[in-house]
Amino acid sequence: MKEDPIRKLSVDDFVKIMGEEPQSEGLHVFIPKDFTQIRVTYPYRSSGYKLIYVAKGVLKFTINLITYTLEKNESIGIIPKSVIQILEISDDLRIISINFSTKFIFDNYFNKAGIDTFGYLTYNNVPKLQFKKQEGKILKMLAKMLKFYNQQENSIYKKELIRNTFGVIIYNYAEIFKRAYPDLKIELSRQEELTARFWNILQENVKIERTVQFYADALNVTTGHLSKILKEVTGKTASQLIESAVIVEARLLLVDPKLSVAQIAEELQFPDQSIFGKYFKKHVGLSPSAYRRGNRK
Repeated sequence: MKEDPIRKLSVDDFVKIMGEEPQSEGLHVFIPKDFTQIRVTYPYRSSGYKLIYVAKGVLKFTINLITYTLEKNESIGIIPKSVIQILEISDDLRIISINFSTKFIFDNYFNKAGIDTFGYLTYNNVPKLQFKKQEGKILKMLAKMLKFYNQQENSIYKKELIRNTFGVIIYNYAEIFKRAYPDLKIELSRQEELTARFWNILQENVKIERTVQFYADALNVTTGHLSKILKEVTGKTASQLIESAVIVEARLLLVDPKLSVAQIAEELQFPDQSIFGKYFKKHVGLSPSAYRRGNRK
């Protein structure tokens, strides 16, 4: 296989080049105060997603050889494997760049509504968006909040704060996008389409089916092919994704004080409470009862 001549830059690589401290895995929020020098002059291939918003000044760059110019209150989303090259920046440039991985999306937004919302980030030629003044102010506020939460080390609810703040940003972005381009159809690759179909079937059957074979049969593919594609798209195999979905369901049920652990085990189709307890502890590190005590409201 011929080696790709375009240099690949992960989020971590870009963080180092920009001289910033790493934040959390799979997510980094850039809000540089000084961005007057182009530190990456060569074209590079991005390994993750980017949402770029210009708060002030002008940014000129190419995505897959197509030239874009972003000015104040304009934004664009960039998908993984896109080839990017920064061409020009104004002296007064102020940008916000939210960088996140596919794994981050599927770890936090694995329901149908979430996948539908991220649909606008599947276009190969992504159109730029014009934000209204108030929308720009809201994005800047939310991005600062997200960066703050993403830098915390000892926050009890760090994951929840990040997931919810990021969710508000992404739903706002989707709202603006669909308002500007109501007739633009989602373009999914075969791998992305299979992954989305898998998630939809998983959401319907997570409480009753935990075998990879069931989902492979439903999608008319082999178990090996399904796991290979899911691993490429999400970073996890089919069995790992099924386990993650089961644990999320279990956590949601354990928050409800009206349900006993035995009832939850039955709801999730485990043979008995003991087997459910061992399964939960293996993946969470706590017994269901201990997890419930720690999450009482």
